[in-house]
Amino acid sequence: MRYPIRHISKEYLQLLPLAAFEGEVIVVDKPEMVEEAVTYLRTRKIIGVDTEARPSFQKGMHYPTALVQIASHERCYLFRLTHIGMPQSLADLFADAGICKVGLAFKDDINGLRRRRDFKPANCIDVQKIVPQYGILDLGLQKIFAICFGKKISKTQQLTNWENAHLTPEQARYASTDAWATLLIYEDLMKHEPLSQEELIALMREEKERMIEHQQEIQDQRLREQGIEPPPHMTLEEREAHQAEKRREARKRKRHRAAEKKNSIKNK
Repeated sequence: MRYPIRHISKEYLQLLPLAAFEGEVIVVDKPEMVEEAVTYLRTRKIIGVDTEARPSFQKGMHYPTALVQIASHERCYLFRLTHIGMPQSLADLFADAGICKVGLAFKDDINGLRRRRDFKPANCIDVQKIVPQYGILDLGLQKIFAICFGKKISKTQQLTNWENAHLTPEQARYASTDAWATLLIYEDLMKHEPLSQEELIALMREEKERMIEHQQEIQDQRLREQGIEPPPHMTLEEREAHQAEKRREARKRKRHRAAEKKNSIKNK
């Protein structure tokens, strides 16, 4: 069975019922709480992971990872790194190849954690990297979750201050839901048959055509607003042939300039 939807619109997303993590949420904000949390997580074969940092509204300003949330189906631990740092046992969990860690845009999350305490990540799977293999072309957590389950998850707490002295109940539920959602998505993907290489190539080509068509529609609208009739659209094959010809001409000009430079040096 394949997913029937590749993309989902923002308008349709808003019509879906809300989903949220309903299990136990445990805030780990004291060093003595860490070992019990890590011990529990080591009993799970697959865990969902997400991180949060204080939002920055100034270009070029970034804050360190303030929270890492790790969820099973029943329980989610919120490790407040601003309070406990990055414990060695937690770093070891991310380096353990025997436990599958699932996240979204996971490389950024892992890099943020490694700036706290370095480790060699193992068995860390980025959902964003694998969903196209199952025919899903949206890459945001909300939309992927909606395609898989027909429900939406709230993002209202995303830009709140994760370095506050105390997390609000809304922050805690939001954070745990994101980690739990990645776990559910991964497990659901594993129930489906991935696309063959030929199917994947065809799908990505179709997506490229869709994006080009969308860009052309925007350009056409701008031209019409200026009273200009848009030129005929090129097909993807015509566009690729045109671009290939431009690359050949560029290489020819480069060789010609190199030959001229060589002759100029030779004649001096």
